[in-house]
Amino acid sequence: MVRSILALSSFLLLVSSDPTVYLREDFADGEAWSSRWVQSEHEGKTFGKFGLSAGEFFHDEAKDTGLKTMENARFYGISTPLTTPVESTEGKTLVVQFSVKHEQKIDCGGGYLKLFPSSLDPKDLHGDAPYNIMFGPDICGPSARRVHVIFNYRGQNLLLKKEIRCKDDELTHLYTLIVRSDNTYEVRIDNKKEQSGKLEEDWDFLEPKEIPDPDAEQPETWDDNPFLDDPEDKKPEDWEQPETIPDPDAKRPEDWDDDMDGEWEPPVIDNPDFKGEWRPKQIDNPNYQGEWEPPMIANPKYFEDDKLYLQKDIKFVGIDIWQVKAGTIFDNILITDDEDFARNVAKETFEESAKGEKEKKEAKDEIERKKREEERKAREAEEAANEADDEEEDELEDDDESAFAEDAEVEEAAAADPEEEAEVKSVKEEVKDEL
Repeated sequence: MVRSILALSSFLLLVSSDPTVYLREDFADGEAWSSRWVQSEHEGKTFGKFGLSAGEFFHDEAKDTGLKTMENARFYGISTPLTTPVESTEGKTLVVQFSVKHEQKIDCGGGYLKLFPSSLDPKDLHGDAPYNIMFGPDICGPSARRVHVIFNYRGQNLLLKKEIRCKDDELTHLYTLIVRSDNTYEVRIDNKKEQSGKLEEDWDFLEPKEIPDPDAEQPETWDDNPFLDDPEDKKPEDWEQPETIPDPDAKRPEDWDDDMDGEWEPPVIDNPDFKGEWRPKQIDNPNYQGEWEPPMIANPKYFEDDKLYLQKDIKFVGIDIWQVKAGTIFDNILITDDEDFARNVAKETFEESAKGEKEKKEAKDEIERKKREEERKAREAEEAANEADDEEEDELEDDDESAFAEDAEVEEAAAADPEEEAEVKSVKEEVKDEL
């Protein structure tokens, strides 16, 4: 009897510890994915198309095939219902995990997912559609490369106050968000912790407990001047000087006519002795009380919420992004209540594929490097050959010019000496007769 009770207890414990998998999507069934995922038809937007691909380099094409963005400069809007909708995460952990591969060397575009409530119309998915959670990488230029973690709380989308930099190379990377029932969270990249903390501290879920008293006024006797005029400081007697003076070097023109031109006055110039307005030097104010601040009072809008982690009514997961350059591959989407299960899935999928993918990428890069090196050598050889041909042509031209110059010198010499000229003429005629 006791043995039966123990066996039953072990069975119940095993059953109760089984993870709840709200969704697991690995696109392993080929084109059947299109029957599960719904493309948005929101009016006024031209959405980009998706297709299946493992990319140019991969470990196992069948296992590494995912959903790829196919068209440049497009919005993308697509979603699928969870296999088991999330009714409530009360007392539970929520894990969102998926892989992203920016094989196109992305410079501007999103790579994140959104979790949507049951109110979503999948065919009307768009950027302003309300969502529960937005999570994943977003890249825009060299400086804005972050991992978004946004929670919708009481109708407001709250952004993470900490910075998490996303991966921006061409390899597959795994992003994991863990939201625990003790109001803590963890963000993992490639199955390694990147950030963690308390929900209340890292998002502005709640109003502050205290606020400055809006009715408080600074007392009239409050001295907030850190310095005052030195009462011992006196203005020098020679301080007062005009700002401008008549130019002492100016001369009255000789043709100046007082009757016609009026009384002559020299032009004015800046006075080099002018010192401006005198002010006494400053000394520390012994009565300085500092900057006045109103007293703090209890915030009437503050309320406690010990269930910031709580999510209710999650029915869809979707990709709602913009990309300048397409080519991103989404894969191994997992939504569950068990972080250990998620880690194991990461080991079975991402970690198994990542090493092989990296080796294939390095091999591909080496082939491209060798090709570029061969092209460079061929280009340099061609340039060297062209340069040699140019030098040979220059030498031939120089030889022709030299021979011409020698003939010219002989003829000039002959012209200078009649006897020699006659001899040269005779030699030329003999050569001509022989020819």
